[in-house]
Amino acid sequence: MKTFFKALGGLFLVVLIGAGLWIANVGFYKPYSIDLFYNRVFVRFLLESPELVTSLAPHPLGIRYFDRRLSDGSVAAQLKQSAFVKGELDILRSYDRNGLGDGQKLSYDILEDFLATSVDGIPWQFHGYPLNPTAGEQSELPSFLLSQHPIDSLADVDSFHARLAQFGTRFDQILESLALRESRGIRPPKFVVDKTLMQMRDFIAKKPQDNALYVGLSEKLAKLGDIDDAQRNELLDRTAAIINNTVYPAYGRLIENFEVLATKVTENNGVWSLPDGAAYYAWCVRQQTTSTLSPDAIHDIGLAEVARIEGEMNALLVEQGYAEGSVGTRVTALGEEARFKYVDGPGVREQVLADYQTIIDEIDAGLAPYFDVRPKLGVQVKAIPAFKEASAPGAYYEPGALDGSRPGVFFANLRKVDEISRYGMRTLAYHEAIPGHHFQIAIAQELKGVPVFRNVLPFNAYAEGWALYAERLAWELGFERDPFDNLGRLQAEMFRAVRLVVDTGMHQKRWSREQALSFLIDKTGMAEVEATAEIERYLVWPGQALGYKLGMLKILELRERAKTQLGDQFDLKEFHRVVLTPGSMPLPVLEAVVDRWLAGKANG
Repeated sequence: MKTFFKALGGLFLVVLIGAGLWIANVGFYKPYSIDLFYNRVFVRFLLESPELVTSLAPHPLGIRYFDRRLSDGSVAAQLKQSAFVKGELDILRSYDRNGLGDGQKLSYDILEDFLATSVDGIPWQFHGYPLNPTAGEQSELPSFLLSQHPIDSLADVDSFHARLAQFGTRFDQILESLALRESRGIRPPKFVVDKTLMQMRDFIAKKPQDNALYVGLSEKLAKLGDIDDAQRNELLDRTAAIINNTVYPAYGRLIENFEVLATKVTENNGVWSLPDGAAYYAWCVRQQTTSTLSPDAIHDIGLAEVARIEGEMNALLVEQGYAEGSVGTRVTALGEEARFKYVDGPGVREQVLADYQTIIDEIDAGLAPYFDVRPKLGVQVKAIPAFKEASAPGAYYEPGALDGSRPGVFFANLRKVDEISRYGMRTLAYHEAIPGHHFQIAIAQELKGVPVFRNVLPFNAYAEGWALYAERLAWELGFERDPFDNLGRLQAEMFRAVRLVVDTGMHQKRWSREQALSFLIDKTGMAEVEATAEIERYLVWPGQALGYKLGMLKILELRERAKTQLGDQFDLKEFHRVVLTPGSMPLPVLEAVVDRWLAGKANG
């Protein structure tokens, strides 16, 4: 027995040394295998982003180290991250791509595009607006804690408190980055300052016990069965104390900074007005679209698509007896008709969410003939948190956990239920949930036999392009039989075509915010509140809005190419499998994937 334990100890030492050498090789040098390198990149990204770990897999293997922490948002950390990305790109390019297998080559191409684009953007890494009314840190951090931080045990509550106590550090790091931006002449538009100030003041105006962070935790604690009322009250008292003594003072420092900034900003310009703004926007366009199209070319594509869709909308409206006035005017008037509106009152918000869920469940049950790959993860419909709904878009999707412990969520904006057009609900549900974002993202998360980064790495034009394609696909498959539902689809597509015009208009052609808003409302018939939120989103997130239409156009182009080349042999299920199963990717890589598939079919 003694000899056995001695041998076992020796074996353990060998394993330990081998593991140490492997870790050293993978962590600090060029890994001998590119597969190890692929996963090394992802692991190192994870180590720097505790929030991402929680989002993907809360306390993996029971480890709660990450659950208690927030990312380092300091200037030094951001510079370190840029250096890391540059170094990883150099290592990736040192491998011989020609010697890789087909799957490895695909991973190489996807990762190289992501890293190279990130490196190209280093000169403008401080050009963005970390505090903004659309998706700024001041709203996203509380939203993350409320929607993604798990509360399944007392240990989770302790982690929640630990993260809450770090708001002061995190916001001081933001103040540091704001000071750097100020020194470089990077100032946000006036509306960003004004509306973010309003949002932050509203957030701390309530007593701690009425704050969303306290209320959200209280609701989750009520579902924990292993604590009594005394424990629950003690935990909530601690929450209120942290909010009052740490969180609110941290917001106060941000408010003071923005109150000074409010005296310096007077205009609502696109990024052309920033130092080196034209080059910055060109990079944003490349990053968000993964294409080489120039802003001017995209603007022209947008104008052509607006004209085409306007013609289709007009024909449908005339057919339904609406012939007078511009298309936008007629759609606006249509949206005011009682049959297409919800009347606010008790239980109405719950009814809206239930109606969305019914739409999702219906199409989910009818997709078998058109998809032979389906996600296992479910999707829920929830309301956007009240503290951020005023400046949030009409809806957005939040992916579920990589380990399946949290479903995907379609967040719907219920700030004013009487602004929700019933004829647009189907299209919105198809886009955000099934067969749109949830379908595509959950399928990617569940892929086996690929580097982990391919389960989670997002490419805007691919993801948003697929979701917009999903809207059209649902109509093609007969899920919008009511002509007014089809009008909602066309309105949504028009909305994305207009984005090509107004995003490039504001950031490249120096359109005013008001000019862009007028164009959007005139062409889509959107309500002014929602249209304003959209225009302001484009101003703080340059280029992102371009990905929807450009991605959809590319997918439709590839589908038509496949139909033409394959003729009677074309199978929609097979095409969808080819597009979805590699995971998210740049559009040129997607095109190469489809072309290789077609070449393989041609060669038998």
